[in-house]
Amino acid sequence: MKMKKMLSVLLAAGMIATVAAGCGSSGEGGSGDSVTLRIGDNWGSSHPMAAALDEVFKPQIEEQSGGAITVEVYHDGLLGDEGNLWQSVRDGSVDFAVVGTPMNQEFPMMLISDWPFLYRDLDHAKAVWTGEVADEVTAAFNEFFPEVEMLSWGPNSARTFSSAKPLTCVDDFAGQKFRMPNNPIHIGIVEDLGASAQVIGLGELFTALETGTVDGQDNGMVTIVDQSFQEVQSYLYETNHIIATLEIIANKGTMDRLTEEQQTIVRDAAKAAAVQAWDEYIASIDEDRATIEEAGVTVTQLTDEERTKMIEKIQPTIDTLLEENADWAPDLIAKIDAVQ
Repeated sequence: MKMKKMLSVLLAAGMIATVAAGCGSSGEGGSGDSVTLRIGDNWGSSHPMAAALDEVFKPQIEEQSGGAITVEVYHDGLLGDEGNLWQSVRDGSVDFAVVGTPMNQEFPMMLISDWPFLYRDLDHAKAVWTGEVADEVTAAFNEFFPEVEMLSWGPNSARTFSSAKPLTCVDDFAGQKFRMPNNPIHIGIVEDLGASAQVIGLGELFTALETGTVDGQDNGMVTIVDQSFQEVQSYLYETNHIIATLEIIANKGTMDRLTEEQQTIVRDAAKAAAVQAWDEYIASIDEDRATIEEAGVTVTQLTDEERTKMIEKIQPTIDTLLEENADWAPDLIAKIDAVQ
């Protein structure tokens, strides 16, 4: 797995070196101009969202633009980690980025992507983020960040917990150390459960698990398989406590340099990529679980009783979220709950 990532870096380094610094676009997008656009993510190419960039976003734009637009896709953080990608798409040094919620401290409404136990199931989450709720949050996002344009909402994953130590019920969290993303919701959840949180980048997480720096982590099973975490973990608790999103975001200047027709092509391709990613992710759950179990990991699914217990334990984090975001959260949660 590590060799695969090293080869990816070496292969992509030559391509990146040929791209001029500064704005990632070439040409002004007028009739007859040739434009090269770059998009970066932090995922291996097998992640459904990353695969959708390769299989839908890139070919659809290139085909429908008649070859006037070339899309270069960079996976595995080759254009920067999530925080860097977010800043790069804002300043235009990257044309498009696939990120989660690094902007949630500036724009608290993005906390909704990490809100615990928000959906009935994955199909409900897909309906929310490919429908009118997504359009409403997108409009607010674009107004707050006029330098970028939100194009679509795809799946990150339904997050699960894994550990090198026994983890088969809610009480097992007590005393364990978990790597968590730098996000107050994730950190609050593990602390409410009696565990401690340590912020470590995804790229360093395999080593942290292998060396015992932390006992475990929380990510979707798709990420666990993609990052080979099953090689250094013994237990997985399929809690699905957060169904997180990944968003395709464009630099506004890049979009403005395209013709109106090209802008429509890009927006349609982003939406189509998100739909495929949701479908592929939902279809991958059983296969990913089987892969993890075949590696010798004990997988335990969350029972209704334990789910209720877990929600009760993390209620302090939920209460804080509701109190701090009372101006928008209750109304948006009600709209999400009403989506069929």
